[in-house]
Amino acid sequence: MEIFWRTIAYYNSATWLLQIVIILIGIALTGLLIDRPRPWVKMAMKFYMIGLYTWISLVYYYIYCEERSYNGVMAMFWGVMAIIWIWDAITGYTTFERTHKYDLLSYVLLAMPFIYPLVSLARGLSFPEMTSPVMPCSVVVFTIGLLLLFAQKVNMFLVLFLCHWSLIGLSKTYFFQIPEDFLLASATIPGLYLFFREYFLNNLHADTKPKAKYINWLLISVCVGLAVLLTTTMFLELVPKG
Repeated sequence: MEIFWRTIAYYNSATWLLQIVIILIGIALTGLLIDRPRPWVKMAMKFYMIGLYTWISLVYYYIYCEERSYNGVMAMFWGVMAIIWIWDAITGYTTFERTHKYDLLSYVLLAMPFIYPLVSLARGLSFPEMTSPVMPCSVVVFTIGLLLLFAQKVNMFLVLFLCHWSLIGLSKTYFFQIPEDFLLASATIPGLYLFFREYFLNNLHADTKPKAKYINWLLISVCVGLAVLLTTTMFLELVPKG
């Protein structure tokens, strides 16, 4: 755990100014995407996501988290997600079209990366040894919020990777004492349900197994199971250690 927080401090100390630039660009593009979703804005957002995921892969994990034994695997994981965004930019698969179904939840998720450092401060941590908006879990929450806001057609392959990462984040809350990641895990449960529900509702005409009418209940069951897992982890976190 000491190595974990030391690498975070190293990362924040060296890149805080660049992180501010990344955040400002993200805010500007998100605002444009909401207010003026023109084709060039949508493409610019995809290029931003490519750069953001590449940043997490190379700068965060490969360079500044080199001390961690698993940094190579994590760098590859985020590199794959960056490649998925490249493929999406080439094919135009994710349309960034609004459905207005999940606006409230989406805006909450988009704000969560800024809540992460506030939780760290509330826990008594201080810069640079604290979470920031340009870290893996913050980026995942931002991405889930962005895709939910524009949920008409999203890349489900990317969603699966994001959900997988969220479960990794859930385990970190216990093993590395990072309660901030409960934000990520909590966001995953409704996000997972809504993404897959939207996907199957758009494909109800197809002959699926199990039948489409059972899929919604199956998704609810999976999400309830994840909620139980999250609650159990939170309980273990709150119970005083021996």
